[in-house]
Amino acid sequence: MTVRRAVRILPVAALLALSLSPRVAPAQGAPVRIRLGTLAPQGTSYHRILQEMGERWRTVTNGQVQLTVYAGTMGSEAELVRRMRLGQLQAAALTGVGIAEIDGAVSALQEIPMLFHSLDEFEYARTRLEPVLAQRLAERGFVVLFWVDAGWVRFFTRRPALHPDDFRHLKIFVTAGDNDQFDLMRSAGFSPVFLEWSDALTGLQTGMIDAVPTIPYFALSMQFQTVATHMLELNWLPLVGATLITKRTWDGLSAEAQAALRAAAVDAGRRFQARGRAESDEAVAAMQRRGLTVEPVPPAVDAEWRTLSESFWPRIRGRMVPADMFDEAVRIVAEYRSSRPR
Repeated sequence: MTVRRAVRILPVAALLALSLSPRVAPAQGAPVRIRLGTLAPQGTSYHRILQEMGERWRTVTNGQVQLTVYAGTMGSEAELVRRMRLGQLQAAALTGVGIAEIDGAVSALQEIPMLFHSLDEFEYARTRLEPVLAQRLAERGFVVLFWVDAGWVRFFTRRPALHPDDFRHLKIFVTAGDNDQFDLMRSAGFSPVFLEWSDALTGLQTGMIDAVPTIPYFALSMQFQTVATHMLELNWLPLVGATLITKRTWDGLSAEAQAALRAAAVDAGRRFQARGRAESDEAVAAMQRRGLTVEPVPPAVDAEWRTLSESFWPRIRGRMVPADMFDEAVRIVAEYRSSRPR
């Protein structure tokens, strides 16, 4: 039951920092116009951070690099990737779902349920896998500007559900077309239902589905909690993401411009990370005030879920996650745990 294809203000000090940033001498010719797509809705902190990054790009290049952010208007993540390949977009902020459309190696971070026991473990593994992931993406024509995560995927349900067996009586959302996840769930006795994310709320309202796995922030923004009034407090999977730019666009910039743009992007990534994790907790609190019931997971029940998740791993390795990347992720997690005091 893995989850696949599943996410403020600029203070005065930051404005001052922008005004003091070193500027890159303008290049010859017309300004470089970069169109960036994201599924993040307009007005969200993610959208604003990307806009602020674009403003910094414009400032440090004396207007020679101009970024336009298209928030929630360019279709699915698969569509964003397609548009980048066609040259309609030059960049995108994607989750692991969209990144996997380019290279499936990223699934080692987002397709192995309950591999990571904490976000510290996940960040340790992500940092060590980033070089090989970046190289593989570069070979396919994309440059990584920054990596990020948005906290844990949780299960939102129309009625209380705690044990894995409880979920076998529920109809569970699966992104339309994600055949691997559908087959994996069916093989374990669950009842997956294909739907587009745009239809998820209607599916909950009509009883077409009973459960949706997603991050709390997205659940709140989609108003899932108005129908799915229970959330299982289980750390199922982290939601990984990255902002990418096409290599063709990147290679057309001077080395100085690349350095300036990357510095601004790394700063945006740090703010993405901080806001993503904070907003996950804030979203849960906001939904609780509106009637959401959080179902804690006792250790014995957590052990049931771990047994289930690890039973999936042999089917995931080599099919949903490349075998070498699966093995490396497992090895890195073991390395992390062995280096920490017990």
